[in-house]
Amino acid sequence: MQDKKVVSIIYFFVLAYTILALVWWGVLLFLQSDQIYNFERQNLDLRIDRATHPAEYRQELQRIERDERMRTFKFFGEGGTFLGIILLGAFFVYRAVRKHMKLTQQQQNFMMAVTHELKSPIAAVKLNLETIRKHRLEVEKQQKLVENTIKETNRLDQLCNNILLASQLETQRYRLFREPLDLSALLESGVKEIQGRLPNHTVTTDIMPHVWVEGDKFMLQMALSNLVENAAKYAPRQTTIHVRLYEAGQQLKWQVTDEGPGIPPEERERVFLKFYRIGNENTRKAKGSGLGLFLTRKIMEQHGASILVKDHVPAGACFEISWPQYSVQTA
Repeated sequence: MQDKKVVSIIYFFVLAYTILALVWWGVLLFLQSDQIYNFERQNLDLRIDRATHPAEYRQELQRIERDERMRTFKFFGEGGTFLGIILLGAFFVYRAVRKHMKLTQQQQNFMMAVTHELKSPIAAVKLNLETIRKHRLEVEKQQKLVENTIKETNRLDQLCNNILLASQLETQRYRLFREPLDLSALLESGVKEIQGRLPNHTVTTDIMPHVWVEGDKFMLQMALSNLVENAAKYAPRQTTIHVRLYEAGQQLKWQVTDEGPGIPPEERERVFLKFYRIGNENTRKAKGSGLGLFLTRKIMEQHGASILVKDHVPAGACFEISWPQYSVQTA
């Protein structure tokens, strides 16, 4: 943050110096033009007598004044053009520099988050395996350690998949495997599986039955997992996360709501940026890499759907997906 301020100060100082230099050169040119005008007037008075040759004198005076106006027009025109080019170039340069610095900061945050995300499961796996190797444990305890080890390796696998998938989606190298899917059944089974990974939260559903879509099963499961786990990261323990699927007008609505602190209006677009996470990476307690919501938006865009964030009354955030293409089959 401090580096950004320093760069901005230096940049605006150089820009202000350039503009002031241009203005100063303009002032000097106008002074020079005025000197040329006065010199030509004095020379005219010496060359031609106004009383004896009034027509010739008036003609030369008009020429001198016309030249003065042309110089003034040229100075204003060229100066305005140069000033416009400088300001336009400064705008694009400043925007590019800020974008680069912002991306650099996001990448640094990502590296810090990923380092933490990698170290935690690796340390847990190492501890579990060393415990199994060094101690003769009861079958039940040993089985519990094995299950915890598998859970941590699944976290590692999911993180690696997210990183690879983010790269593929951004470069449009991933192609969806579209097939007819019972979205209702997919969400119901997905929520049951996720509930087992979230013992500190209750995940409830209100899902309209027999809703069919054309989509990629793996991708939609990932989107559901990202939304629910993101809610669990920021919502207090023992609160409820609600997954809802319903019709509204001519669209299918898929909502995931929580009872957390919510998302400020100015952050609601940024949370879908790659690597972006609200708050300071050094003091943040919630785990994550800043890729979940980015992947979710990309997945839904490839399915022809849109996603946005809004307030959940009385408290929390609501991620709402609008899906225009679907069908409802009667049982």
